[in-house]
Amino acid sequence: MRTDEFWQLIDRARAGGGGEAPAVAARATALLAEHDPAEIVGYARHQRRVLVASRTVDLWGAAYLINGGASDDGFEYFRGWLMTQGREVFARAVADPDSLAELPQIRSAALTGEEFESEDMLAVPWEAYRKATAADLPADPDPAPGPAPELDFWDFDDEESARRQLPRLAALFVEPPEE
Repeated sequence: MRTDEFWQLIDRARAGGGGEAPAVAARATALLAEHDPAEIVGYARHQRRVLVASRTVDLWGAAYLINGGASDDGFEYFRGWLMTQGREVFARAVADPDSLAELPQIRSAALTGEEFESEDMLAVPWEAYRKATAADLPADPDPAPGPAPELDFWDFDDEESARRQLPRLAALFVEPPEE
């Protein structure tokens, strides 16, 4: 499965899934299950590449600010939610994590405390393969795209660091400085 096909499937799921992450994941699973098993494996490979490419310290910092913390799993699930937002939002967030401050649901979360995670979106290829074949997704014989890069973390709890690294998100999720 090519990059365009991967994101087109997610766009179709978004259109038919009502926009909420659980619905998008369920619809993506149903749509992917209609594909040939080899294409489902290709989707899983592409998803792995997307996750590796999006494992950046500033995106992790954005997830941490937005969700009030982000463990290893929490960061994975945040990126699952980010995939449900579509290719344009995902690519912009990877290139500039602070751009997430422009999303209405993120701005709203600054007031409501809503968190953004979708473990279900990460399970799409496994669930689709099981649905299509009644078997587990086979182990990928292709090598992984390489180990995830080691990250040089900044202190996500330090307000000044947050303001320096992600000023727009910090303006939403960090108390303004006292004057």
